[in-house]
Amino acid sequence: MNTSLPLYHITRPSTLKENAPLLIMFHGYGSDENDLFSFATELPEELFIISVRAPYPMQPYGNAWYAINFDAEKGKWSDNDQAIQSRDLIASFIDKAVETYPVDKNNVSILGFSQGCILSFAVALTYPEKIKNVIGLSGYINKDILGDHLETKDYSHLDIYTSHGSVDQVIPVEWAQQTSPFLNSLNIKHKYNEFPVGHGVAPQNFFEFKTWLTSRI
Repeated sequence: MNTSLPLYHITRPSTLKENAPLLIMFHGYGSDENDLFSFATELPEELFIISVRAPYPMQPYGNAWYAINFDAEKGKWSDNDQAIQSRDLIASFIDKAVETYPVDKNNVSILGFSQGCILSFAVALTYPEKIKNVIGLSGYINKDILGDHLETKDYSHLDIYTSHGSVDQVIPVEWAQQTSPFLNSLNIKHKYNEFPVGHGVAPQNFFEFKTWLTSRI
């Protein structure tokens, strides 16, 4: 853990001593940095992997990127102001991480699950110059937390893999199905797939995004 960075995190160093491709992971609501880090041992050794803890602690345990009101009307349940703050905090974290660790600032991939996926999309669409690849698992694009003037940004280098459980009981698959048309409208390269699971990552889902990422780092 490097205390100069704005978010608590854990790392798995790369086998490369410099200019390693970087993968940063962002967990879901109510979880922590150890959750997605379990993927690390199965991912390419040349990746420098960082798993980040969200900034808002929850009771009795876990953390969140922003508050959710589960009793609110659909579409109004996210604290978008907090989400935007976390989006910008992540962008700042990426800048500091590429200065701090022996990684290639032009080869940064981010991986998010659920709330972490929503934030990963927001960071990549708002700050595309910082990101090369996005793996978005079990989330959706919240248009209310994206930056302005998306149509003027350069997304030509960006590539996105996103997947969803067809029987997801937390985030409806219909929300995720809007991702592909939205990315098409911005001419962003992407792959979307659904798996017959709930709010989680099936083994075949993991192997698919691993293969996708390995071919792009």
